[in-house]
Amino acid sequence: MPLKLEIVTPEAKIYSETVDMVTLPGVEGEMGIFPNHVPLMTQVAAGEVAVRKGSQVQHLAVGDGFVEITGDRVAILTDMAIKSDDIDEVKAEEARKRAESRLQEKLTAEETASVTAALAHSLAQLKVKRRNRS
Repeated sequence: MPLKLEIVTPEAKIYSETVDMVTLPGVEGEMGIFPNHVPLMTQVAAGEVAVRKGSQVQHLAVGDGFVEITGDRVAILTDMAIKSDDIDEVKAEEARKRAESRLQEKLTAEETASVTAALAHSLAQLKVKRRNRS
């Protein structure tokens, strides 16, 4: 029984395919999802999603969000999702540096949350992009 994976951001449906397995970054650690997984709804942390389809593995960078898992479906709702091939490493590195330097400034709680999220997004993108290079 295949697994239907959908990854959705506020802007668009980024991914929608039938896959064999999904590995995603949960707040408690990495989770591997196979078909017939026990139903579950939990938080997703910014990081890397690995999608296995046959012998192929595709990597995506995701931001914070939620995942709903039913027996044959995985739906990830996140504030960012980018396929490895679409990541601009130079821009991600610049965003990381900007966020890290902003965190040194005096920021309001709201600004700190926003900058921390931006930093998590850039680190997730860099991790995914650099993994595929090695």
